[in-house]
Amino acid sequence: MGGIASKGQLRMSFVRWALVCVPLIMLLGFLSGLSVASGDQNIWYQALKKPAVTPPGWVFPLAWTTLYILLGLALASVLNARGATGRGAAVTLFVLQFALNLAWTPLFFGAHLVGVALLVIAAMLLLAIATTIAFGRIRQAAAWMMVPYLVWLSFAAVLTWRIDQLNPHAETLVPSARTSQVIG
Repeated sequence: MGGIASKGQLRMSFVRWALVCVPLIMLLGFLSGLSVASGDQNIWYQALKKPAVTPPGWVFPLAWTTLYILLGLALASVLNARGATGRGAAVTLFVLQFALNLAWTPLFFGAHLVGVALLVIAAMLLLAIATTIAFGRIRQAAAWMMVPYLVWLSFAAVLTWRIDQLNPHAETLVPSARTSQVIG
């Protein structure tokens, strides 16, 4: 049985990868989001001066759910391309940018380190661009699935930058989630 796989076999291989990647990406993303109070549930975030273009709170979970699904499908598509040149490097880039993605919420909402979060999102965006290019060399559809993520990261970077400008002492607005308060 050493022949070329049929279209049906290739499709099922992609489906298997997608059934692993999409839930894994979503789970990790949502765990990062649940690690600290975020959005409107975060007292510190409520106290920040925000740019006028800040979307309402309900947009964020909807956007991230959609983006995580697309990221999982893009990754599954590349993982399904067995033997493709550059596949390992593309997956490594994806993992690196996604690790930064997971670190952003605790840094921003938990530690209140807006400046550090801005550096992280800038690095995440650069790595996501590199990932998109690497994915495009393997599967064009995977690269296109990354485009909404790139747009959202760009928008989120601008929001973070403006929040940093509008709140020069943001870390002191309220105690961070990592600070323990002992009343004596």
